[in-house]
Amino acid sequence: MTADTITAVDTRINARWIIPVVPSGTVLNHHALLIQGDRIAAIVPQDEADQRFRARETLDLNDHVLLPGLVNAHGHAAMSLMRGLADDLPLMTWLNDHIWPAEAKFVSDEFIADGTRLALAEMLRTGTTCFSDMYFFPEVAAQVATDVGIRSQICFPVLDFPTAWGDGPATYLKKGADLIDHWGEHSHTRIAIGPHAPYTVSDGPLKDIVSLAADKQTAIQIHLHETAFEVADALERTGTRPTQRLADLGLLSGSTQCVHMTQVDGSDLTLVAESGAHVVHCPESNLKLASGFCPVDKLQKAGVNVAIGTDGAASNNDLDLFGEVSTAALLAKAVAEDASALSAHDALAMATINGARALGREQEIGSLEAGKLADVIAIDLSDPFNQPIYDPASHLIYSRHGRQLSHSWIGGVPQVQDGVLTRIDVPDLMLRVDHWAQRIRQG
Repeated sequence: MTADTITAVDTRINARWIIPVVPSGTVLNHHALLIQGDRIAAIVPQDEADQRFRARETLDLNDHVLLPGLVNAHGHAAMSLMRGLADDLPLMTWLNDHIWPAEAKFVSDEFIADGTRLALAEMLRTGTTCFSDMYFFPEVAAQVATDVGIRSQICFPVLDFPTAWGDGPATYLKKGADLIDHWGEHSHTRIAIGPHAPYTVSDGPLKDIVSLAADKQTAIQIHLHETAFEVADALERTGTRPTQRLADLGLLSGSTQCVHMTQVDGSDLTLVAESGAHVVHCPESNLKLASGFCPVDKLQKAGVNVAIGTDGAASNNDLDLFGEVSTAALLAKAVAEDASALSAHDALAMATINGARALGREQEIGSLEAGKLADVIAIDLSDPFNQPIYDPASHLIYSRHGRQLSHSWIGGVPQVQDGVLTRIDVPDLMLRVDHWAQRIRQG
């Protein structure tokens, strides 16, 4: 082979295993992943890589599994500063008596900046390379995420009542439209619309949201059918289930992300499946708040794309997406009464390609394929508690080893190296977190 047939690349990663996610169920042994610029150039056997490529940097990860960076499809990042603030309470008590009062007192642009950075440190250290956020001061969260270099979908909030970010729906929508225009088709940061829930947003603003989403070609993310009370209350007040109401208003579409969906009957299933809307499953938050069980197996068999999110750290209480998919896989089997429901590989898909699809980015991220963005993570499986290894996917899902992440790249840029964050000043961040903790403790 002559020199002119050898391809130069920036980075070569040799791994014991590679799980590309697409094709489904595939595990590659002793392969190399090649990165050029911000893209994956190729994935080939290591002996073939020796012949075809020359890399400026080569990394040997002989006890590791490579897979796509995880997509955390729903959360409230800055609420990490409220982790453990109001545990062991039902949703409406948790919201009305604890979270909303705390938000009214403490949420500011500085709170959002520090809380978002804390969330990003945890997410990056446990494998997330793209996340969706729905919280106040979205312009601040968007800037922090972009500065750190993580991919994001930032959903600006819409509610019927005033908050720290605005005095009502008209203000939220005007500020949100400006945000969409400002960020455009940014490589890392996308803006979406985040109506809080059917019970906090009336028909008029929801219609305006549908119009804005169509005009700006952007996504909508909404908490939907989170509890049995939400559905029962809607039926009592309007005679209509929330999914039907949203469908009647034109809000259910292939650009809609329905978060939670723990209460699903036949009519809900039909509406979601026929509309092409996505479901974002948040199992640990739903369990902790006793909100109910999302019927993942039933939704997937109906053709619904199901992604996964951690929700906020105030109701989870962590942002480790590997732990979330482990819970999801076990819970899906119990709910379906079928041990084959949501296999390890299918659970990984929920946290990667399904999440990318829900966010409209499946052509760029969510799987390891030549030409896609080089959002890659490496998990070290060398510890004795991982042995023996028959199927690395099984270990990733059922043994909860997100914190064994050793390396992470986003667009080929290292975010974690040997377990250390490269773009977040952790000591400075901890000082800021301690400052907020003292303030919140004092009330």
